Amino acid sequence: MLRTASARALPRQPLSPGFAVRRAASTAAQQPAPSYARTAAYASLFVVSTGLFAVYYLDCRASLHKYIVTPVLRYTLDPEAGHRLAVRVLGSGLAPRDSLPDDEVLKSELWGEELSSPVGLAAGFDKNGEAIDGLFNLGFSWVEIGSVTPKPQPGNPKPRVFHLPNDDALINRYGFPSDGHAALLGRLRARLPSLLPYSSAAEADDPLHGAEHASLYPGKLLAVNLGKNKSSPPDSIADFVTGVRTFGPYADALVVNVSSPNTPGLRGMQSRSLLQELLAGVTAARDEVTTASANSRRPKILLKIAPDLTESEVADIAAAVLATSGVDGVIVSNTTVRRPTSVSDPNKFEQGGLSGPPLKPYALATLRTLRGLLPASVPLIGCGGIASGADALEYARAGASAVQLYTSFGYGGPGVCRQVKDELTALLRQEGTTWAQVVRESVAQHSLKDAPKEKEVEVPREPSVRLLVEEAEELKRLLDGLGERIEKETEGVSIAGDVHYPSIAQIMIYGRKTTQVNVQDSRYASRGSPIANQAHTPIREKL
Repeated sequence: MLRTASARALPRQPLSPGFAVRRAASTAAQQPAPSYARTAAYASLFVVSTGLFAVYYLDCRASLHKYIVTPVLRYTLDPEAGHRLAVRVLGSGLAPRDSLPDDEVLKSELWGEELSSPVGLAAGFDKNGEAIDGLFNLGFSWVEIGSVTPKPQPGNPKPRVFHLPNDDALINRYGFPSDGHAALLGRLRARLPSLLPYSSAAEADDPLHGAEHASLYPGKLLAVNLGKNKSSPPDSIADFVTGVRTFGPYADALVVNVSSPNTPGLRGMQSRSLLQELLAGVTAARDEVTTASANSRRPKILLKIAPDLTESEVADIAAAVLATSGVDGVIVSNTTVRRPTSVSDPNKFEQGGLSGPPLKPYALATLRTLRGLLPASVPLIGCGGIASGADALEYARAGASAVQLYTSFGYGGPGVCRQVKDELTALLRQEGTTWAQVVRESVAQHSLKDAPKEKEVEVPREPSVRLLVEEAEELKRLLDGLGERIEKETEGVSIAGDVHYPSIAQIMIYGRKTTQVNVQDSRYASRGSPIANQAHTPIREKL
């Protein structure tokens, strides 16, 4: 207590200036100097890691997309929301891409155009043309956008898309939700190359500003799938004709979609009479667009059909295609309304069109039937349940010139196109062949052959009307001459009772007996004339 009290009683002495300086110096000596090398190392590591991740992310083959990103989207978002997000990412320019060139064995040909591969994307994914370039960057050689309707419409009520993960399948009843012709046309024009001040007049007048293809990529094609407004009359072709006139200058191909099961009355247009009227209307509109265009580009017209047709209905479609000059191909097929017994997912009872592996047998059967009813000059595009190179090759052996993916793209992510192409390349090289060779052989084998010409058999032909007229004139001349001779012989001579002159009827009978028939020289016979049925040839005088 005393020590404490004394300590409290003692006043504090101020520290000397020297002591304070020495303490500050010792404190400063204890703090380490900042390491600029370490900061630079951390920054470099961050930049390199970010760069490597970006390279990995931008490579569509990365497992990240197939096993992490795509499943997370599928299980955290409802199907339509996930679909919309995927379209937005692909349209942003920040999506993965396929930077590898396609193998030579994959080269295919459509209408004289050489494509880098036969693998395309079916309509339904990019309905409003918002991610065209992003989809081409994934390696598709054919991108089909739409369906697009003349007027904007919301489609069917939600929910309208259902995953069937147990079967890798999908059911949708979208019902053509569309921003309309005007919105899509604006997007197609916005992606065209800009005209420069020194651009030629031909480029300025060209709707594509001098581009060779509407896709704007060499060896690739852009197609627009044309749909019909729900409010339009069921049997009207006006929506399709309007679509051809609107998008003809801005598309490599136009697809007439009469096979969606989600628009009331649409599939009824697959009947022969309505379909023939429709095809005649759209081909005529296409020809008008081509004539009015500043270039000679002629968009192809394709028909997209359903897989739920009977053989007689497929035959009617083939007859309509053959009866309409100008139809360039058929896509087989759209979704199916059937539910195979193999489908096990609880969502199989949802109404709408089923796509994915369960669709493949129906689409293949329809394609095989149609291939045998159309000539090789009309190519078929296979679509339905294609998820591997083996699936694509099976379609080629059935007579398809190219194929399209849809549901497998949604399940497998952005790397599916490259995966299918790599598998297809391996199969073709293993067999020592190419896609073009497989297609050429299968199409030649399965397509409709020209009817053999019947051997001409020489049959007796009836005399021509012209020949009969000539004979009648010759006979008249002979009769006139004979009459003149009779008159001269009887002048100044009394006619004895026993002298007999032939009557005109007897002369006619005699004239008939002096004729012959040469059936090989009569080319203009009139089979309905009783005179033509008698045998006559040029008369030879026997007088």
